[in-house]
Amino acid sequence: MNFLNKLKNPHNKEDEAFLISLKSILGYKPKKIFYYKKAFTHSSVKKTKDGKPYNYERLEFLGDSFLDAIIANYLYENAPFENEGYLTQMRSKIVSRENLNKIGRDLGLTKFVQSTVNEEKFGDNIYGNIFEALVGAVFLDKGYKGCEKFINKVLIKPYVNIERLEGKITSYKSVLIEWCQKNKSEINYNVYEDKTKEKVKHFSVKLSIDNKVISKGRATSKKKAEEVASKRAYYSFQTEIEK
Repeated sequence: MNFLNKLKNPHNKEDEAFLISLKSILGYKPKKIFYYKKAFTHSSVKKTKDGKPYNYERLEFLGDSFLDAIIANYLYENAPFENEGYLTQMRSKIVSRENLNKIGRDLGLTKFVQSTVNEEKFGDNIYGNIFEALVGAVFLDKGYKGCEKFINKVLIKPYVNIERLEGKITSYKSVLIEWCQKNKSEINYNVYEDKTKEKVKHFSVKLSIDNKVISKGRATSKKKAEEVASKRAYYSFQTEIEK
């Protein structure tokens, strides 16, 4: 029996343990285990017989699309008097990378990941990526209604509060740049790669306003480092910004 057939026809204790663990997250026992095992397969592990990639990335793409659609429908039904701009902004907050990473982390999804790469090298976005892949697997196994029910259970009910989200800032950098432009101040991000012995590459940034260093940030990507520094700077000027 080849690799793909084994995935489609689980008959061992390991697969049964996998299904039981997933049931506690999904709320049901999966039927098409093939999709769920693929959702947790890192690109470093498997390839098909003809050498093509076999990993969670295509399911991640599918899950991302249905996640957007289901959240859009939820907002359409629950914010009936809001305009398109409001709905788009709220959806962006709900399906932000930060939010999806938190959900994936809270669900403990990385414990299922099959990979030859050390978990320390995954990066923060692995949590959200795997969650989206799982959504894709749920759709292929249970259809749109089943997928909607799953997202309602693990995302909407525990994490979505429209009133709270209305005041949530998704990009401190954007807020800070807008404020500086309004006040005709010059803002600058000096980003550089950290020279450390850590396995994961880190970047640091110095944020300056009118040539004065206001804050610093450090993260595993330039974008994240800038956001960390921006958040710290925002709270330094919060009173002035919120006037």
